[in-house]
Amino acid sequence: MLIRKLFSFENAHIVRNCTSDRCRRSIHGHSYKVEAILEAHALDHGQMVYDFGLMKGPIRTLIDSFDHAICYWNRDDPAYVEACETFSARWIRLPVSPSAEQFSRVFFVLIDAVIRNTEMNNGEADIALQSVIVHETATGYAQCFREDVQNPRMGPIALEDIVFSEQVRAEWPDPDLYGKLLRGEKFINPVVAQQVR
Repeated sequence: MLIRKLFSFENAHIVRNCTSDRCRRSIHGHSYKVEAILEAHALDHGQMVYDFGLMKGPIRTLIDSFDHAICYWNRDDPAYVEACETFSARWIRLPVSPSAEQFSRVFFVLIDAVIRNTEMNNGEADIALQSVIVHETATGYAQCFREDVQNPRMGPIALEDIVFSEQVRAEWPDPDLYGKLLRGEKFINPVVAQQVR
């Protein structure tokens, strides 16, 4: 069974080397929508694949980090990188160009890491991130599956290569959220006492 949780954010970027002159040479923004699609072949004690409310924790925090931020490729022109970090408090450095396709891969890596590092406490079983869809516009989106994240022809993405600015981290409920994720520390879901058996 599949479930979907929808998130949204506003973001600015330049997508270097693309066909469109506007996109490859000018900072521009989009109203993004991100769909996280989870899969399981069992239901928890609440008869859900995964409680949507649980996705309002670290997953939402990480996606919201991209809101009103500028994202740039760490291999971009050093003067542009310096300008992004100088003139915006909210920036995210990525190991890949911030296209919709690469955003879907980045979000897959982030969400998958949270799910893998979460201690389930309400009977959840075999929860897996099936895919991530990133809508860049009302008519265009990219969908990433696990094999896309691991595809060397699309460029490597590692957690430690995604860098959030100090301001972004300061706005997190837990400023060490990313440190915990990088160290593999567990996120603990609430324990629920079963009322009906």
